[in-house]
Amino acid sequence: MKARVHVMLKNGVLDPQGEAVRHALGSLGFDGVEGVRQGKVIELDLADGTPEATINDMCEKLLANTVIESYRVEVL
Repeated sequence: MKARVHVMLKNGVLDPQGEAVRHALGSLGFDGVEGVRQGKVIELDLADGTPEATINDMCEKLLANTVIESYRVEVL
């Protein structure tokens, strides 16, 4: 089975990479981009029947820094 984990900085946490992308888009002539938040997507190949609770444990312990990031698990 596959799972996809989407990790993003929480609202209110500064995102310097997102700001750099927003600035670069403006420099390339893409007007109207008022904000960019950058995150990461992690795809996991797991044994069939792996409980979603186990995936959440992986996120809490390693894949996301839950102090500043939120995550969403998508089982495929």
